[in-house]
Amino acid sequence: MFCPRCGAGHPPNQGFCASCGAALGTAENPESVAAAASGSDAAPGSSAQAPPQPLAAPQPPSPTLPQASPTLMHAIPDGGFTIEDLVAWLQSEGYSAKVVTGNDGERHIVSNTQGSPCNIFLHDCKGERAASLGLATGYATNGKFDISQMNEWNSNNRWCRAYYDSVNDPWLVMDIDLWPGGTYESLRDQFGAWNNTLARFINKYSLR
Repeated sequence: MFCPRCGAGHPPNQGFCASCGAALGTAENPESVAAAASGSDAAPGSSAQAPPQPLAAPQPPSPTLPQASPTLMHAIPDGGFTIEDLVAWLQSEGYSAKVVTGNDGERHIVSNTQGSPCNIFLHDCKGERAASLGLATGYATNGKFDISQMNEWNSNNRWCRAYYDSVNDPWLVMDIDLWPGGTYESLRDQFGAWNNTLARFINKYSLR
């Protein structure tokens, strides 16, 4: 057997440790030996245990963040706009819209942007639906416009292009795709680009 205090070995049935005088048990007890080797004064037969650790406080579940839903876009109808669709959309956006028939017999819309008449033509038509639009605004200058300025404009400006007609009057034009893939939001943005560019064109060349 072993002394529970100092771990010294002894023959069976010895009452006290010859080394430290501690009382000995009647049988070998490995747990007592382990306790003695660690310097514990625990009674023979008891096991040395670490003090119980406090339980961690339960953590609240992580909140689930709502998933942002993609912005819903409103698609242009399949095939594009009819002329009635375009009139309705222009009027809903605060533009005037008058359907006229040109010299070629084709109908188009005359609206007003930046205080100037704006011709809106329907292109890439299948049946009554147009997959693209053409915007055009011109200014009568009685031949006074300096046509050499057109290259400068087209080199330095995006979205809209300029040209001069057979009597040297300046025009600003823009093409807009409607379908496939077009949305009402995109159409509104492109009309905004047209208005901003037309305003710069008017101011740069003093047109009215």
